[in-house]
Amino acid sequence: MNQPMVVSVSQLNQYVKSILQSDHLLNGLMVRGEISNFTRHYKSGHLYFTLKDDNAAIKGVMFRSYAAQLPFSPENGMAVVVSGSVSLYERDGSYQFYVTDMQPDGIGALHLAFEQLKEKLSQEGLFDQMRKRPLPPYPERIGIVTSEGAAALQDMLNILSRRYPVARVVLVPVQVQGNGAAQTIIEGIRLLNRKNACDVMIVGRGGGSIEDLWPFNDEQLARTIAASAIPVVSAVGHETDFTIADFAADLRAPTPSAAAELVAPNLPDLQYYLLELGRKCEELMVGRIAFFQHRLDTAKSRLLAPDHLLNQYVQKLSFLQDAIWKSTCRKLSDAETGLRHLAELLEARSPVKLLERGYSLTAVEGKTVLSVAQVQVGNQMVTRLTDGEVYSTVSGIKEKKQ
Repeated sequence: MNQPMVVSVSQLNQYVKSILQSDHLLNGLMVRGEISNFTRHYKSGHLYFTLKDDNAAIKGVMFRSYAAQLPFSPENGMAVVVSGSVSLYERDGSYQFYVTDMQPDGIGALHLAFEQLKEKLSQEGLFDQMRKRPLPPYPERIGIVTSEGAAALQDMLNILSRRYPVARVVLVPVQVQGNGAAQTIIEGIRLLNRKNACDVMIVGRGGGSIEDLWPFNDEQLARTIAASAIPVVSAVGHETDFTIADFAADLRAPTPSAAAELVAPNLPDLQYYLLELGRKCEELMVGRIAFFQHRLDTAKSRLLAPDHLLNQYVQKLSFLQDAIWKSTCRKLSDAETGLRHLAELLEARSPVKLLERGYSLTAVEGKTVLSVAQVQVGNQMVTRLTDGEVYSTVSGIKEKKQ
């Protein structure tokens, strides 16, 4: 009996790995399952996860070169269909599935990537209505960021020249599909902002497949649109097409032609509006003038003629003069009557009058004698009578008994 071969663990794992790699059924295989234990290595960028169904599980790995091509971000609980091959990881002796491609199960990868980015930016507040800026009503310069020579550009130029020829169009030609398209659109938007070259800009292109429109779902493009100091109108594809750029822009237009109509007023309508405004202003001015003319006429009718007014004041002045004269005369007469009465009283009490009635006034040393106490024997007295004076010497004094 042959003795069994003795091999090392490394030799065993190498042999099993070679068998797995040589089996064509295990190469180019597609496996459906649910992701769990998902990890993205922060240094290498490789993806590690477990792919499982209700009854079994297998470890999976997706190297960075393949993972970088995924348009969406794998998550735990996500149902996917992966492509790749089965091999053995020699160090641990465990077999695992080496993934080269991954697609969401039941939903397109691009659609999933769109929804994930939309949710992410929405949570950041990038799409909030409070951030949206109004478009200028009468722009002098209109920027267009799109492909030069495209039918959509010609449509916009035709509409702008017809509706609002007074505005100057500033065109920034960019690549709108394929690799690197998003970056050229970003640079175009930044160029208009850096030079402050327009008052409002249209960013967009004509219709196409989801792959053609995909540059407008770029995260950095959305952030550039949101950061633009110039209001942005997105105009990507047809009315049923929605991109991330539409949500980030200040206004979404269903088509490029509609965008041209939104940014530019219709000049004939504006001219008609100005004519109507002028007519209304004229009517208002005529009405106001008529109103004030009526007020002026009313005021004039209430005013008296100057000569008539002067006569009124002359009559009033004459009346006041008469009244003052009469009042003065009355006051003078009253004063004269009062003075006459006072004179009569004064005359009646005059010493002269008393002397005429037989009375006399005696004075000693110039002072009228009112009492014997004022006189001494030997005093020289002067007695005044009505017709002269008598000089005498006091020889004696006799006081009246009480």
